[in-house]
Amino acid sequence: MKLTLKPIVLSFSIFLAIAVMLIISFCLGTTNYSVQQVFDAFFSYQNTESQNIIRDIRVPRELGALLVGAALACSGAIMQGVTKNALADPALLGLNAGAAMMISIAMAVFKETNFLLLMTAGFLGAVIGGTLVMVIGSSRRGGFNTMRIVLAGAAISALLTALAEGIALFFRLNQSITFWSAGGVAGTTWQQLKFAAPVILIIIVIASLTGRQLTALSLGEEMAQGLGVNTHRIRVIFSVMTMLLAGVAVSLVGSLAFVGLMVPHIVRLLVGTDYRLILPFSALVGGLSIVAADTVARLAGESPLGAIISIIGVPFFIYLVRKDGKLL
Repeated sequence: MKLTLKPIVLSFSIFLAIAVMLIISFCLGTTNYSVQQVFDAFFSYQNTESQNIIRDIRVPRELGALLVGAALACSGAIMQGVTKNALADPALLGLNAGAAMMISIAMAVFKETNFLLLMTAGFLGAVIGGTLVMVIGSSRRGGFNTMRIVLAGAAISALLTALAEGIALFFRLNQSITFWSAGGVAGTTWQQLKFAAPVILIIIVIASLTGRQLTALSLGEEMAQGLGVNTHRIRVIFSVMTMLLAGVAVSLVGSLAFVGLMVPHIVRLLVGTDYRLILPFSALVGGLSIVAADTVARLAGESPLGAIISIIGVPFFIYLVRKDGKLL
């Protein structure tokens, strides 16, 4: 695909904004550091306390925020294309709640859990939650109905969240599960990123490279088939990608809503309706937004990241509902 000047300029601007935001996030916190101290931690390492805090706590935390934002935003964009539902979001359609439930089960069953186990549990839970919502929210007569799927998502999310909390109470996992309920990137480690980063980045690249088929699918079943797209196979493949992205994101930082809803709509205003552009730019803008939100949360006394995002996300969701899924 031949890129026009606008995407090139836009991508450069977003990359620059991400770089600046990351540096700001490395500097600001309970203890503030100068830009020089941040650069010294990378290029003149002397094993001091401040350098260790920057390298081992703040850097993996913000890279985790970048990855999770990219995963959730790209996942939301894919869901909106597959279901032709402008209100689709991993959290609103049961994926995050399903992932959280399976993570609760994994923590209850296994005395010692590693991140790879939690990633697998998160993916399986996302599959369960997403499948239940799609089965209940669609029918042979009506097919995918926007409001029906949203209502099914709300019901299934409430059920799976209640199950996760019940498991946490029974097995006395309340303190551990609270993290996934509130959502947050505090505590993200290099070991976790080693497993999560390749999965998220590979899926985003594959999805972006096959975005033309998702664009065709978003135009409608008959149009896609007329363009030679195997709609059933493409829907299954992209759905699996969505569940993988959501499952890994939840296992990494917990359940965060509205990122996958808001970001794709904003990106469409910038690049149009071609999913070859929507998916990679959603990943970039999503990553930038979560890094910014986490920086605000940290400056606000380690406020829950999910609460910071919801302050913007809830009004955005209500606005979309009133506008029948159209941003403008």
